[in-house]
Amino acid sequence: MTALSPEAIEQQLEAASRACSRQSAQLTQLRRSVLGLVLQAGRPVTAYQLLDMLKETREGAMPPTIYRALDFLMSKQLVHKIERLNAFVPCTDPGQHTHSAQFLICRQCGRVSELEDHAVAHALEHAARAGGFRLSNVVVELEGVCAACDAAAAIAKA
Repeated sequence: MTALSPEAIEQQLEAASRACSRQSAQLTQLRRSVLGLVLQAGRPVTAYQLLDMLKETREGAMPPTIYRALDFLMSKQLVHKIERLNAFVPCTDPGQHTHSAQFLICRQCGRVSELEDHAVAHALEHAARAGGFRLSNVVVELEGVCAACDAAAAIAKA
């Protein structure tokens, strides 16, 4: 996940607005602002970091303001919560599909990459059913070292 240009952020916000409209929902100005902050961050961002950023334009913003907006954005699959980090990242394909994504978290730089491997999702669903369990939510978070950090470490060792 890297920082997006202002033009790319605007395109993502417009795509999110269209996705909400298709779902008979509204991307209000507040929700749009919060999504814009998540997109702008270029890294996983916590609710309180978002609140601090939002207060720059909405002085009276309180924690419930952020949490309600994030709940909406998650319900419309516009952002994902990275449980391990207790932080939020934008969906790489906002509003276009329903999916159980997998996340690669670099423990060195903090970069989070979203994957959508249907084989992993199906394997987990199958294993859960075999165990007599019905899944309602699947979050797979894999921690390791990204290619960039791995390459930097190799250069440093040389």
